Amino acid sequence: MTYLPASILLFLGGWGGLVGVTYYTLPTLGPRWLFFFLIVLALTGTFLPMVYFLNRRFPTKPPVGGEVIMRQALWFGVFGGLVTWLQMGRVLTPPLAAILFVSVVLAEALLRLFEHSRWRPN
Repeated sequence: MTYLPASILLFLGGWGGLVGVTYYTLPTLGPRWLFFFLIVLALTGTFLPMVYFLNRRFPTKPPVGGEVIMRQALWFGVFGGLVTWLQMGRVLTPPLAAILFVSVVLAEALLRLFEHSRWRPN
């Protein structure tokens, strides 16, 4: 599995950093932004093997490349960071979370549609 080293690095760096930021810093401006950055890293590393497996299990034409798998895993991290940010501000509601999820899925679907329209077989 070619994504395993990246997944392990993102997973350990993200979750280990989150533990460090949570236990050893005060919630001032710098550590708070570091917290959100580490959430994105941790969730991306967590979902990378799952995204890889799903893309291998359900192949498409054109076949997905490494950049698509990383982008799809990064969507999970960005969504998780955004939901966490909204929850910390006490703004998140279930309908808003659903709207954000549908927006992320729609953005990925449109990107895949664009890539599919530009694909030329050899």
